[in-house]
Amino acid sequence: MSGPHVAAWAPGGIGEIAPGDDLAEIIGDALERDEHGCRDGDILVVTSKIVSKAEGRVVQASDREDAITAETVRVVATRAYDGGLTRIVENRLGVVGAAAGVDASNTPEGTVLLLPLDPDASARALCAALRARFGVRLGVIVSDTLGRAWRIGQTDIAIGAAGVRVIDDLRGSTDAQGRTLAVTQPVVADELAGLGDLVKGKASGRPVAVVRGMGRLVTDEVDTPGARTLPRTGPTDMFRLGTDEAYRAGYADGRAGVAPRPESAGVAPRPESLNDARSLNDARSLNDARDG
Repeated sequence: MSGPHVAAWAPGGIGEIAPGDDLAEIIGDALERDEHGCRDGDILVVTSKIVSKAEGRVVQASDREDAITAETVRVVATRAYDGGLTRIVENRLGVVGAAAGVDASNTPEGTVLLLPLDPDASARALCAALRARFGVRLGVIVSDTLGRAWRIGQTDIAIGAAGVRVIDDLRGSTDAQGRTLAVTQPVVADELAGLGDLVKGKASGRPVAVVRGMGRLVTDEVDTPGARTLPRTGPTDMFRLGTDEAYRAGYADGRAGVAPRPESAGVAPRPESLNDARSLNDARSLNDARDG
């Protein structure tokens, strides 16, 4: 095969994980048994569920709603459905999604799983242990499944990372026509997480994927900026509330005689300078071009 290429597969032999299990040893044993082995520049995509299980992040299903509340930093939107209420929230990791990441799939009956306390720290521990065992530079991504606004279905994203660049910052480089790229920053950690999910599947019993061919993203150091740097929250969040919630907030402000607060309703503040206005106009022009 000529030119750059990427391969991904999911080694077998990783059984059910229990609290207290040595996840690095279990994954390392699976890599040793795998016919493809482990090479310098490989990136492992590890399903967050097995990290949560090894770290004992298991609670009773009857406590699910309380667990969601405990994991929630900010409620973005709520929608009622037959039999319950869906909560879209920002969790303590900065990830916005349904149910704060509390998950009842692929876990023993009567229990639910919480996300790891610190997925970046979990990734660093796995990365350091596996690098020491195999004597190669490899990266680790801890992935979780998430829905996206304005898109049907789910995909896997990176919620933890170590030994790998999470963003491929192309700003300042040029495109094929020689034009300078001003904003292009592919979130390669999420792309790798999605690729890993394609080969892991949801019910195959293969919770770890190996991605080979992206060694340029693997770093010499394990302790690199992790996935916690990726969520866009606070002042940079342009969609802080769902539409219904933003409408109710604005209506309540109007009834109370409170001045409009666009940033509190998930709307970008009015530009304060000409440069800001130009940036806003550029963004609108880009959207108009896409819509056209």
